[in-house]
Amino acid sequence: MKTDWKRKLSSRKFWAAVAGFAAPVLIAFGIADATATQVTALIMSGGTLIAYILGEGMVDAGRGE
Repeated sequence: MKTDWKRKLSSRKFWAAVAGFAAPVLIAFGIADATATQVTALIMSGGTLIAYILGEGMVDAGRGE
């Protein structure tokens, strides 16, 4: 089975799962709570940007642009 990375990277659930995994791992390794929060925020904002770009690209491709 082939993984559809374009669809996966444009999924908000995927990015929420990545952030939800990263925050406790950072805290488990002794990273300060504030730093873990900043990293989680960066993951979510980057994920939102990637999802938007891929989503718009798929819409444009569907229109034939």
